[in-house]
Amino acid sequence: MTRAQQVAREKHPVKKAALLLGPGFITGAADDDPSGIGTYSVAGASLGLATLWTALLTFPFMAAVQNICSRLGQCSGSGLAGILKEHYPRWVLYPAVALVVTANVVNVGADLGAIADAAGTVIGTPVPWLVVPIAVALLAMQIFAKYRFIERVFKYLTIALLAYVIDAVLVRPPLAETLRATIVPTISADHRYIATLVAILGTTISPYLFFWQTSQEVEEEKSAGRKSRAQRRGASRFELRIATIDVTVGMLVSNLVMYFIILSTALTLHASGKTNISTGADAAEALRPLAGDLAGLIFAVGMIGTGLLAVPVLSGASAYAVSEAFGWREGLDEDWRRAKSFYGVVAIATLVGLVIPFTGVKPIDALFFTSVLNGVAAPFLLVVIMLAARNEKVMGKQTIGPILTALGWIVTIAMFAALVGLALTSLGS
Repeated sequence: MTRAQQVAREKHPVKKAALLLGPGFITGAADDDPSGIGTYSVAGASLGLATLWTALLTFPFMAAVQNICSRLGQCSGSGLAGILKEHYPRWVLYPAVALVVTANVVNVGADLGAIADAAGTVIGTPVPWLVVPIAVALLAMQIFAKYRFIERVFKYLTIALLAYVIDAVLVRPPLAETLRATIVPTISADHRYIATLVAILGTTISPYLFFWQTSQEVEEEKSAGRKSRAQRRGASRFELRIATIDVTVGMLVSNLVMYFIILSTALTLHASGKTNISTGADAAEALRPLAGDLAGLIFAVGMIGTGLLAVPVLSGASAYAVSEAFGWREGLDEDWRRAKSFYGVVAIATLVGLVIPFTGVKPIDALFFTSVLNGVAAPFLLVVIMLAARNEKVMGKQTIGPILTALGWIVTIAMFAALVGLALTSLGS
């Protein structure tokens, strides 16, 4: 039974609401991984409230892009790399997959390092070795657990996002100043500001989310018994409506968390002169004397929870991309013995990422770097996504409408503009 059918049959309002939330909600929550948290913390600490307004910009951007990716998966019956392989030249497919896998592996390592850092803040002493059992446990869950179980675990981990809402309340933001920074954009030609803007766009509108969203829509169909692509092609209006609600709620939650992290770090770290932070744990630790021990502890716990959610999403997105590109059997609902190559990529992405925390690279630097890398890769992928979503050979008669088309191209142009701005300010600095 599909999730849409379950929603239609369910009478209890709370259970119905819970059923509405699926791949889109998990994607939104995974977007607030330690990479995102680190980027937003850097933005708040270094620039104060200057980037708070970006939350209003990125919400419609994210919602549009992920809804387009969702529809690609639902209507084509294939993941993004599979679509690229079938309908576009190899010189488009392989660089796209290589870019997303490279960024994902670095991101996995940075996220694992951030989890260990945050755990050290909670425990009170550094525990770098903790990344090993965490990585092994997450890998085992992906390989041996069924998709429905993994989805439930992911949903529970999203509760960690509440940490940043609580933190924002604890710092007692001044209403007038906060409202002004939210509504009135601050624009600067400074290189650091432009780089931070690209990083924010790169971590909120991330290439790995494009691949993950389309593949999870396919995974949902497979788990409902639609094993062949012919069975999965096309979607009813009700199924599309359910997916739109799911994705939009997920992106709204993601942007609210972004907003609260920038707000809380700006009003504490930046306001007290702590404008340079090197780890997410630094952000959590710095919050303690400024907003109380509870604020620092909650920040760290939130980073651990979101990291546990993000690492499997990153390695899974890599496996979907590579497997679809080479035509391998793929899916988290597949037995590992039947999809050895798929799970092999999951394992390699996790284990290579595991090495990164032991290289001496500061986690927050790696996190910020991956955000910028995502910001560089995203606009090129968006061009392909927009062309595919309007292509009847891919979508059948269910190509995206004028509103999503307009929003999608606006996002693409905005991402390219930010990228050009970064290049120009880099040359001038």
